[in-house]
Amino acid sequence: MSQITASHLQAGIIFGDRLAGEYVYMPAGEVGVSEPLCVFENSKERRDLSLAAAAALVQKLSLRPVRHPRFGLRSY
Repeated sequence: MSQITASHLQAGIIFGDRLAGEYVYMPAGEVGVSEPLCVFENSKERRDLSLAAAAALVQKLSLRPVRHPRFGLRSY
């Protein structure tokens, strides 16, 4: 897991690919939780991921910080 990516997720930065419609972010309700969950969403599904799995997915899909259609630049 990339510690930098995990730190960015914890800071509310949204990673994604606007063309593919894929986004990974940590909802505000997960801040300060001992084992926070992140959200992966695309046009077909929305599912919860552990912080480690979310950071790995960001790296695997080469997602970059983006503006989410509903949340903007940050998830909280």
